[in-house]
Amino acid sequence: MKLTIKEIIDATKGKLLQGEIQQQIQGICIDSRKIKKDELFIPLMGENFNGHDFIKDAIKKGACAVLISEENFEKNDNLSVIKVTDTLKALHDLTRYYVSKFSIPIIGVTGSTGKTSTKDMIYSVLSKKYKVLKNKGNFNNHIGLPLTVFELAKEHEIAIFEMGMSALGEIDLLASLVNPHVGIITNIGLSHIEHLKTQENIMKAKMEITNYFREDQVLIVNGDDDLLKILKKKKTDYKKYFIGKKEGCDYRVSNIQDLGEKGISFDLIFNNKEYSFFLKVPGIHNVYNALCAIAVGILFKVDMNLIQEGIREFEGSNMRLNIFTTKEEIKVINDAYNASPDSMKAAICVLSKMKCKRKIAVLGTMLEMGEYAQIGHYHVGSDVAKANIDYLIAVGNQGEHIVIGATENRFKKDRTYICKNNQEAIEVLKKLLDKDDAVLIKGSRGIHMEEIVEYIQERS
Repeated sequence: MKLTIKEIIDATKGKLLQGEIQQQIQGICIDSRKIKKDELFIPLMGENFNGHDFIKDAIKKGACAVLISEENFEKNDNLSVIKVTDTLKALHDLTRYYVSKFSIPIIGVTGSTGKTSTKDMIYSVLSKKYKVLKNKGNFNNHIGLPLTVFELAKEHEIAIFEMGMSALGEIDLLASLVNPHVGIITNIGLSHIEHLKTQENIMKAKMEITNYFREDQVLIVNGDDDLLKILKKKKTDYKKYFIGKKEGCDYRVSNIQDLGEKGISFDLIFNNKEYSFFLKVPGIHNVYNALCAIAVGILFKVDMNLIQEGIREFEGSNMRLNIFTTKEEIKVINDAYNASPDSMKAAICVLSKMKCKRKIAVLGTMLEMGEYAQIGHYHVGSDVAKANIDYLIAVGNQGEHIVIGATENRFKKDRTYICKNNQEAIEVLKKLLDKDDAVLIKGSRGIHMEEIVEYIQERS
């Protein structure tokens, strides 16, 4: 949707230094390399860069307007220039204004794990009836979410925004930008505990999604989660719905059948009726993500047969339990996108159920664990020992604690390897990997374990 320079000035409380207030912009961009003709360029400031240094490049690429907080720029007759106090704040103010131009339901998804899969499952369900916008990739922070908002167009009937955070106040900001009509919290785990210190603080941070709720807004949460289930007893102005296996959940699952790498089947109990569902992606934890999507589908009056279809057609995301087979007939579980104790356990469970000759777990360090780092990695090793796994390759500075957790729980020490980095792990796999093996690759985003996946692909 086009915006005029006057609208931008009103939204940001900026001052027009040059240009015409009735001029229209075709879009908004923060990257001078990606700017398109007649877009507004917003130069952001970082620790190691100043976006104002790239204004000339943006103009050459076709920017017709620019926001600035510094005045050392060369005048250009064909350019509208708006002075603001803070370009990031202006981006956020403009986001709030742009959202206000649309009278459509907005869904916000947060949680320690499963955010992206849940968002994508909701999209798969709602797309059966509506034209839906969702964030791409991990555009889920104070910059990525606004950029997704500016993709909203007249044809969109619903928007889904994933909301990430690592500290208190971050979800509050995102919620203030889009004020979701439906908020979803998938679970409360240990992700980002280094910054937040306790799971109670993580819960507090996730609950910020409701900070701007009115009585007509809805919160959907995991009713089996030890912390989130407490909300059942808490009185709130807004509506709450609980998904899970246990009695008392509004959307309850039963008869879960783990089909290994083929997926999962389960039944939904809703309004005293049972409905059958099938997920082609592996991992029991995905049942909870699916329940959130089902609840949203029902809330937005999607026919149950279309909801079942949307869940059945869900493909999963790249680097998130993505299973493929190489030309060497090695099965690879690419789960290199990120890692926490909960998601490690889920991925280990998927590997343990694979049909293959040998099962190899390549597990990297989990970041942002703080004082929980040693015990968290120890428990991951313990999970490996309890599963049906043949070899363990631990990567990174916490690899030793993964191996200790495994060997102290009766995993054979001569089947473990501690590697400082991905290259050392690749050297081990060069000798170890063989036809009909299955290998799980998982670690935190900062460890870049997709490098190991790429090696396995290239050797084929």
